[in-house]
Amino acid sequence: MLQGQMMDRPLMISDIVTYAAEIRGDQEIVSARVEGDRHRYTYKDLAGRAAQLAGALRKLGIGPGDRVATLAWNGYRHLELYYGISGIGAVCHTINPRLFAEQIVYVVGHAEDKVLFLDATFVPLVQGLRDRLPKGLRYVVLGDETHGLEGALAYEALLAEQPAEIDWPVFDERTASGICYTSGTTGHPKGVLYTHRSTLLHSYGLMAIATEVGLTPTDSILPVVPLFHVNAWGLPYAMPLTGTRIVMPGPKLDGENLFRLMEEEAVTSAWGVPTVWLGLLGEMRKQGRKPTGFDVVVIGGSAAPEPMIREFEVDFGVRVVHGWGMTEMSPVGTLTTMGPSLNALPEAEKRAFKTSQGRRMFGCELKIVDEAGDRLPHDGVAFGELLVRGHGVMDGYFGDAEASAAVFDDEGWMRTGDVAKIDVHGFLYIVDRTKDVIKSGGEWISSLDLEGAALGHPAIAECAVIAAAHPKWGERPLLVARLEQGRTATPEDIRAYLSDKVAKWWLPDDVVFVDDLPHTATGKLSKLTLRERFKDHVLPTAAQ
Repeated sequence: MLQGQMMDRPLMISDIVTYAAEIRGDQEIVSARVEGDRHRYTYKDLAGRAAQLAGALRKLGIGPGDRVATLAWNGYRHLELYYGISGIGAVCHTINPRLFAEQIVYVVGHAEDKVLFLDATFVPLVQGLRDRLPKGLRYVVLGDETHGLEGALAYEALLAEQPAEIDWPVFDERTASGICYTSGTTGHPKGVLYTHRSTLLHSYGLMAIATEVGLTPTDSILPVVPLFHVNAWGLPYAMPLTGTRIVMPGPKLDGENLFRLMEEEAVTSAWGVPTVWLGLLGEMRKQGRKPTGFDVVVIGGSAAPEPMIREFEVDFGVRVVHGWGMTEMSPVGTLTTMGPSLNALPEAEKRAFKTSQGRRMFGCELKIVDEAGDRLPHDGVAFGELLVRGHGVMDGYFGDAEASAAVFDDEGWMRTGDVAKIDVHGFLYIVDRTKDVIKSGGEWISSLDLEGAALGHPAIAECAVIAAAHPKWGERPLLVARLEQGRTATPEDIRAYLSDKVAKWWLPDDVVFVDDLPHTATGKLSKLTLRERFKDHVLPTAAQ
């Protein structure tokens, strides 16, 4: 091969913030703070404070490869941590505060964190865990004071001692930049270690579709997806690269507060999980309108039900972009980008594509295989196990060789744990999780498709379908549902509603109504918890 003659400059995360400061320096970053007010500054200010943070970290003894943890909401200080930590070659470890206490203790110990930066909100949580956390761990409270956390330092005092300029170090682009842990629904959480290279390339992939997802200099974007949830889907890096105006929501994510913030800050694009949008839609119904200027909503984390997509688009004129990804994938893998020919279709036909998980992002390849591992066609009919590979896909879990060995096939593709089909246009349809699909009489029933159909019933607010044991068929579907406040329904009502929407043999053998459904730390329905809760449930058809 003939080698080219181009400069070999490593891809550095620090280059993002310096670029944003130079080219989009006056663009605004707004943060709803835990202190109760709203903070405003610019990308230029972000770069200066990230430099101050880098100096403070070095003064604390943090060097290349050291892990630095965060326990914080979406705000400007948390964004500064993203750049100050990785910029000096250390590793930013964002912790999900919704993890169980023992999981937080585990991930801090497993990552061998040296310092924990936390919002004042989480001081009581840390105080309760402190006896179980590593003895040498340092604490910094994000604000002007330490709020009674013994031995802690105040963030603002640390930064005030440092200059707002820095010559960011240059090092190998494959250096670790951040670590996120899976929510650990089975066993301990597993760590995924990102690099500067993977982070930059993933960000470029988002930039390639920036106009379709509301990620441009003329947009005001609201990242409701938490900065502690797989790097907020890459937004902390993609937003400064594109120069988008940022509106950080802080801790108040209910529908009323989100609506007010979006209205007052002229938000055009918002990203988050379906459970958050349920609250916002409720407030939009109450107000009888959408927030002024709200144009596009990106929905990921779990499948967006068709009624939600339809309500956003038809009732309120908000364009929906549906996406899919994993912690192990940096994390965005697919988005429902349409293109000119598909955009020319009637609205109802376009919405049918938006119930899919979308088409692959640049740098993410997809394949589906049968039980023997042979490739299946992308014809929209065949479905099988979904595998991925790409420059943003991990090649193993951090410090866990056993778990790593189990997730790759012989060609080096990573198993996602999803069952899927891919159509001729490249749209991915997640049929189910391999552990959630219902195997009835040798045939598969998609719990996700059945849930999506059930959510169209006006009385159902939220639901989950799990497998229940059956003496003849092995497994049959059990629908567990939470009703809208003030609404009533019977199992017979739900089955009758579904009778012309799914195959007859897909109809749930039983419907159980509950006051609340369990969720994981990332907001997904916890079917593991539901399966445990209903493990002894006897279906009315079991005696037939």
